[in-house]
Amino acid sequence: QVQLVESGGALVQAGGSLRVSCEATGNIFSINLMAWYRQAPGKQRELVAKIANGGNTNYADSVRGRFTISRDNAKLAVYLQMDNLKPEDTALYYCNVDGTNTYHRPFNSWGQGTQVTVSS
Repeated sequence: QVQLVESGGALVQAGGSLRVSCEATGNIFSINLMAWYRQAPGKQRELVAKIANGGNTNYADSVRGRFTISRDNAKLAVYLQMDNLKPEDTALYYCNVDGTNTYHRPFNSWGQGTQVTVSS
């Protein structure tokens, strides 16, 4: 069983910054891909950014240049630094982790989400 706990969501003004965090616990042998998704009311969940074990990153066009994803492999954590936030960034942000558990079986887990609200 792998659990993800997100934190750091808040209400911020447009133009502000926020950092959300996600830590993984449980029967984890290794983690491959870590990612952040978001879902706004009435919209589908979308990929925001992802980071591979080697550090390669990918970003959605809408956040490239404003958001930065990073990871701490020792802490089994992934972070999303969000700068120059816009009202359209308002959403529930979810962490997603893909890896191998201690039974050498693959797993893919989701966090419960952390709310980011950007006021204009």
